[in-house]
Amino acid sequence: MRFKDLAIHEPKVKEALEKVPREKFIPVGYRALAYENMPLPIGYGQTISQPYIVGLMTELLALKPTDKVLEIGTGSGYQTAILAELTAQVYSIETVEPLAKSAQEVLTRLGYKNISLRVADGYYGWEEESPFDAIIITAAAVEVPPPLIKQLAEGGRLVAPLGAPGEIQILWRFSKHDGCLHRENHGFVRFVPFTRRKEENGTLKP
Repeated sequence: MRFKDLAIHEPKVKEALEKVPREKFIPVGYRALAYENMPLPIGYGQTISQPYIVGLMTELLALKPTDKVLEIGTGSGYQTAILAELTAQVYSIETVEPLAKSAQEVLTRLGYKNISLRVADGYYGWEEESPFDAIIITAAAVEVPPPLIKQLAEGGRLVAPLGAPGEIQILWRFSKHDGCLHRENHGFVRFVPFTRRKEENGTLKP
């Protein structure tokens, strides 16, 4: 088993990590390191998270097979594939168009039919497909964007690293009850910054 030593306790999450070929989501020059427990560059200032963090964040979502999940930050598409192994439908948003295109090509080649991907500003989520049973943010934000809180279903879970860009962040698991978020601290992490999609004139997209 490639990930037998990872401290992931949920068997279905471990099965998904074993099943998804991580090397397919990594640039050729780094594929020899695909199964090392380390982040790797994927271009455009972005990274593919280390397997342990992917597994941990997935585990914290407490996914059920019938869940609808929103992912903010498709990146390489690896986390997207892990989610798709465990849930009914995954909606994923990426701000960097070339990364979204590459991820879509890999996910299509691997045969995933339950993933919808679009290029957009993840801050605003995917309102027309809400509510979501679970939301995962794969980049460091200062706070959870209010539109995402609104789009999280009652009883839903949201996992996100929060903190200043370029610093150590805290990985939080939020649950929504009576319209309010309740949070749990799951340790220190380091993620690339949450980026917003801009128009050609430099203004943020609506």
